Amino acid sequence: MAQLVNSKKILEFLELVGRLKHVKRTGWLLCDIDECESIAGHMYRMGIMTFLLTEENNPTKLDRLKCLQIALVHDLAECIVGDLTPHCGVTPDEKHRREDEAMKQIADLTGIAGDRMYELYQEYEKQSSPEAAFAKDLDRYDMIQQAFEYEKRENAPRKLQEFFSATEGKFKHPFIKELVKELNRQRDEFEKKSSLDGEAI
Repeated sequence: MAQLVNSKKILEFLELVGRLKHVKRTGWLLCDIDECESIAGHMYRMGIMTFLLTEENNPTKLDRLKCLQIALVHDLAECIVGDLTPHCGVTPDEKHRREDEAMKQIADLTGIAGDRMYELYQEYEKQSSPEAAFAKDLDRYDMIQQAFEYEKRENAPRKLQEFFSATEGKFKHPFIKELVKELNRQRDEFEKKSSLDGEAI
């Protein structure tokens, strides 16, 4: 009987997680981006990026598995509370309270596995480990990469500058800093090309 109850809770947990496949990220909706990414899509690319850590670009020997796990749970609470941004009229303290309660609810459904997810979520929120700091870099980087992809798709240079301004100077890991540098270079080139194409018309 205990196994049946346990399985019932796990199915409830998986259904909650499944919501993230369909919930669009609020920041893009507020910018009127059509067919924007889901929360799960954002976390997926963050997770994939942890595989890019190598001996050469990971001098501090970050634990790649832990980075991946943090990437996959850092926005998990949003399956219950939604993607709250500063534009939603919710204070940072209230946002944290809601998300913390949601994570406790999620953790309760999965026992020991949930305890681990909650622990990793707390680590990310408190930025209490090098892996949590790296995951924060991934979070910010994925956002500006996505912003640039939307600018290119809509042929709208600098349309989403607010996302770049919000992250400027906040990246810490050398590998991510290099990616940011290259992204900005490509973005500058895109703006120049768009300007030249506009003059030619």
